[in-house]
Amino acid sequence: MKKAFPTVPLSPQVSDLSDGSDQAQEQSIVVPPKLITIADSLQDNELSWFANSQIQPDISIQVEDVNFRIHKYPLVSKCGYIRRLEFQPSISNYEYDFKLENFPGGSETFQIILRFCYGLPVDLTPENVASLRCASEYLEMTEEIEDGNLVVKTETFITFVVLSSWRDTITVLKSCETLSPWTENLQIVRRCCDAIAWKASTGRQPQEDGSTGDEDYLKLDELASLRIDHFMRIITAIRAQGSKPEIIGKCIIHYAERCLPGIDVELEGLRGHGYGKNEITFRVFFQSSERSGFINNGKEQKTIIESLISILPPQLEAIPCKFLLKMLRMAILYSVTPALVSELEKRIALVLEEANVNDLLIPSYRNQVDQAKLMNSPERCTMHDVDTVQRIIEYFLMHEQQQYAQQKSGKHNVSKLLDNYLAAIARDPNLSTTKFQVLAESLPEGARTCHDGLYRAIDTYIKTHPLLPEHDRRRLCKIMNCEKLSLDACMHAAQNDRLPLRTVIQVLFSEQIKMRTAMRAKEPTTQQSGNNSPNNNQSATDAEIKSLRAELENVKAKMAELQSDYAELQQEYEKLSGSKQQRSRRMSGWASSWRKVKNSFHSKREGDVNNGDQGDYGHQRQSPRGQVRRRSSFRRRVSIS
Repeated sequence: MKKAFPTVPLSPQVSDLSDGSDQAQEQSIVVPPKLITIADSLQDNELSWFANSQIQPDISIQVEDVNFRIHKYPLVSKCGYIRRLEFQPSISNYEYDFKLENFPGGSETFQIILRFCYGLPVDLTPENVASLRCASEYLEMTEEIEDGNLVVKTETFITFVVLSSWRDTITVLKSCETLSPWTENLQIVRRCCDAIAWKASTGRQPQEDGSTGDEDYLKLDELASLRIDHFMRIITAIRAQGSKPEIIGKCIIHYAERCLPGIDVELEGLRGHGYGKNEITFRVFFQSSERSGFINNGKEQKTIIESLISILPPQLEAIPCKFLLKMLRMAILYSVTPALVSELEKRIALVLEEANVNDLLIPSYRNQVDQAKLMNSPERCTMHDVDTVQRIIEYFLMHEQQQYAQQKSGKHNVSKLLDNYLAAIARDPNLSTTKFQVLAESLPEGARTCHDGLYRAIDTYIKTHPLLPEHDRRRLCKIMNCEKLSLDACMHAAQNDRLPLRTVIQVLFSEQIKMRTAMRAKEPTTQQSGNNSPNNNQSATDAEIKSLRAELENVKAKMAELQSDYAELQQEYEKLSGSKQQRSRRMSGWASSWRKVKNSFHSKREGDVNNGDQGDYGHQRQSPRGQVRRRSSFRRRVSIS
């Protein structure tokens, strides 16, 4: 005869609540026939009542939303907590009814506990061993109650099975995230963190080229799946083991890249694409982040950033500058504590020589409050956070003053970086002249050996701001030292109509000085080249002397040609000028002879006319009026002729 025994279920069945009232779930387990046969043979012992299916459950226990109808004796025989309870009579069909508050692991773990109490087989796995250990501690299932109880079994499994495997330890540690503070009090988290740290410090070292193998990448990925507080404890334990700082840095970088969305977004400044396009890029990034829930979960992200900053290794070679600048950008975005932001800026200043221009282009994140303040102030919102870079430069100069031996090389590299950064932000139309000037003058005068980069930045700023007043242009050009410009930069500046006239004159003057210096420098080298010792490269100096002599001969030949051409042109000019004088003389003689002929002809005609007038019209000359008429008529005839 097969018997069924009502006890804890393996799979819950949710009851259909037609009236809408909140009711707990009720489940049951069917005991296999083999176990019932074994139970029948134990009827004379203290567990004989297990086999009798006609015995009704005498206790009802509620864990979360699930009710378990079970027998009191199996629990009392293995659980000290249940043994110490004072059962109160219930008004339900069962004799006793109570509820377990804040039970570790919930109803699923309690089901496994009941299977263990009834003698059914129980499988311990890395997924359930932590919850079973906490639940057995909650129910006081110790060796004092019964030999081979659940506390000893779970402890043995954790010690000899879980802690010997990297993956099982990670799994147990992830399951501990919902079991606090039980796992902390039972030292499960500490033991798992120590085991992971020991395996990480004694495992395979990273390769020389810094690459990560597939196995190492999987380990880092599993480590990055942990909660931030557990990850910090592992990093602290790894540091206590004396591991290399590169291992700690690699773990932190991988954790940040996985848990901080947007840290790998590359925003490469303007680069000729226009201010508007980059502004749209930032807006699209923030809108996509808001849709995915990253910005709404700002508190968790802020906690992760603050925790990672606090556990950064002090060694400069452990974390690259590129990652530090990414962390600074995320810290500004999520409004991290100012003290941690300042600490991160100082850390970046120590390795500023390794930075790239695109990494320094930190966007200017503004919230609604900041935008309202900027609307009422004359300072407009800039594309990039220039103030942060200004503070990093100041921290760098303070560090350089403390270490004077490395001052020269460090400032030289940073000066190139700063000039490139100025050229990148100069395309921002909202960047004020004062900010640009203060940032350009932040480095001392001797830090820049060449001012070509500074000239390019100033020219870009003036070109982007065509309405810039003349006094502001002169103020910006005063930052630049024309004597430190290269010959190509001088030639470009001499033809640049955007520069002030005074600056152009200074550039031309410095260009002439450089050309004179270069010519003078060649003369002593040619004279001393013959006196060099045989250890020097004599063939190279001879070739230079020959080339200089050939150039001089070519210049002399060209000068002779120019002089001959000039002489020929002068002779032609003299010939042309002499022929013009002869022509003018001939024309003057011909004109004088023509005047003589013309005058003689007029005088002859005038005499003939006077004689004819006296013979024909002599009687009319008595009247003056007639004389006037005759003269006027003569003049008309002469003019007509």
